[in-house]
Amino acid sequence: MSTIKVKAFEVEKLKLANTRQITVDIDTNLAANEVILKVDKFALTANNISYGVSGEALGYWNFFPAEQHWGRIPAMGYSEVILSNCQQICVGERVWGFVPMTSHVKVLAGKVSENGFLDISEHRAGLSPLYASFERVAKNPFYQKENEDFDLLVRGLFTTSWLIEDFMFEQNYFGAKQYLVTSASSKTSIALAFVIKERGELPVIGITSNSNRKFVENLGCYDKVISYDEITNLNSNTSSILVDMAGSQKTLAAIHRHFAERLRYSCRVGATHHDDLIPNELSTKSTLPGVSPTFFFAPTQLKRRTSDWGTLETMSKIAQSLQGYIKFCRTIITIEHSSNADAIDDIYQKIRLGKADASVGQIISF
Repeated sequence: MSTIKVKAFEVEKLKLANTRQITVDIDTNLAANEVILKVDKFALTANNISYGVSGEALGYWNFFPAEQHWGRIPAMGYSEVILSNCQQICVGERVWGFVPMTSHVKVLAGKVSENGFLDISEHRAGLSPLYASFERVAKNPFYQKENEDFDLLVRGLFTTSWLIEDFMFEQNYFGAKQYLVTSASSKTSIALAFVIKERGELPVIGITSNSNRKFVENLGCYDKVISYDEITNLNSNTSSILVDMAGSQKTLAAIHRHFAERLRYSCRVGATHHDDLIPNELSTKSTLPGVSPTFFFAPTQLKRRTSDWGTLETMSKIAQSLQGYIKFCRTIITIEHSSNADAIDDIYQKIRLGKADASVGQIISF
């Protein structure tokens, strides 16, 4: 039996601070329609940590199963097909999609089209197609090789942010007059502020730590920037939409108590403040003043828009907006590439603890 040695970065599901790097074998004797991808590179951001935090509740651990209590956090990656037992997929093809933080991954290709295919492996049953799809790079009219690193860093989170803004617009902003966005230095928050400003209908207030305040102010995409200890200085009579990327119990409560009934919608997205998360939040009824916080699930809004506009038009709208955002990101983000095993863990821990430099994008290769 022929095998490939696969390097893998794993985290302990219930203790995300604990990590390990292991080597495992995958069989190269492929069943029908199986494909092995060599992961060329992937991005490591605060978004990936959020996948780990919500891994059990939202099913992220099911993407790429690992042994016992260990988990493989999904990441956006570019990969190359190195072995294929699918007639429609050729060795040498470059693809984009969710991958584990490993050197190789085996997928079962299904619903193959000119533009891409799905991984229909049993463990991915029930997942939204958004999370199981691979794009054939050669067929993406917006692909530019020089944009690959930025694409990995921001495309996935930009899509989420674009869909959040689109959802709020579709709902006429629930009658609100402004946005409040926590964890304003995170890449998902910056992307949201960018598309809100692009629409140009409501102002957006970024809420961040004192240490990141100058960076956030210099971005130019927030109409106002405040620190977490200044929340009570905001005008509580202004009807607002909260988009909470931080996931901090303290911050969420402070905003709800300050705005109360003036908070028209409370949208929960990320979890960058891992030391102050709300325990068992998905199974606990909110006791906060005003509207109940609601988790935003991007595939739901994407499905609605593809039904309204068709898949091609929907993805073209997002892709065109993304090109402008990548151009913006080139002015604020420096790319760092890492392949050293120790460096990968160090980067992961800094991001997990919120100590990573917000102006640096991390691209990882094994």
